[in-house]
Amino acid sequence: MQLEPVVVVFLYGLLTAVATGLGALPFVFVRSVSPRAVAYSNAIAAGLMLGASFGLVAEGSERGSVQTFLGTLLGIAFILVTQRLLGEHDLEIGQLRGAGARRMLLIVIVMTVHSFAEGVAIGSSFAGGLTLATLITAAIAVHNIPEGLAISAVLRPQGATIAACAGWSIFSSLPQPLMAVPAFLFVDAFRPALPYGVGFAAGAMVFMVFVELLPEAFEHARRPAVGLLASGSLIAMILFQALL
Repeated sequence: MQLEPVVVVFLYGLLTAVATGLGALPFVFVRSVSPRAVAYSNAIAAGLMLGASFGLVAEGSERGSVQTFLGTLLGIAFILVTQRLLGEHDLEIGQLRGAGARRMLLIVIVMTVHSFAEGVAIGSSFAGGLTLATLITAAIAVHNIPEGLAISAVLRPQGATIAACAGWSIFSSLPQPLMAVPAFLFVDAFRPALPYGVGFAAGAMVFMVFVELLPEAFEHARRPAVGLLASGSLIAMILFQALL
């Protein structure tokens, strides 16, 4: 039985969302978490997010440099406003409380917003045929795994279970199948918004790295070690994206 094109597009997007949950798997082997381990995890997550941001800016600039730059400014403004709003409340999400819950919520929000742009990319790629769509979807699915790793690197040291890490990672990518279908149906209307979307995600992630992740990492671990881990994961992410 041949599936309807809309169903195929949705399933392709759902595949990329599920792939994000695979980023939690390495933490199956992490049993105990010390403040220093939390700092090291934050350093790794910081490098992964910076590397992903660089890739997003490069991708956005191909579709519109000015639009991408404006998107980054909106992303930074969004994090500033969100921090101010969250700072007024004593957050509690599962086992996470206070700063840990706040950081988790920010990470998930940023990654979720980023996923909207990737969903549009999946849906739009079908305009070039099934082969192109398959290649684009596979690239995004593989790219999503380290994004899930970045989310899990923040959540796991704070006490989140492996299932919760995988669940929140997948949740952050659910906009991909949801946006892929309308982008497929109205491809010409969605394409102009792509540079704004990827710029927004890049600006938000870069700002979070410098105001949330790295400051805490430097507070609980030696600076050379934090710098080494952040730099190493940054370079690894850039090389990984270049291979795609």
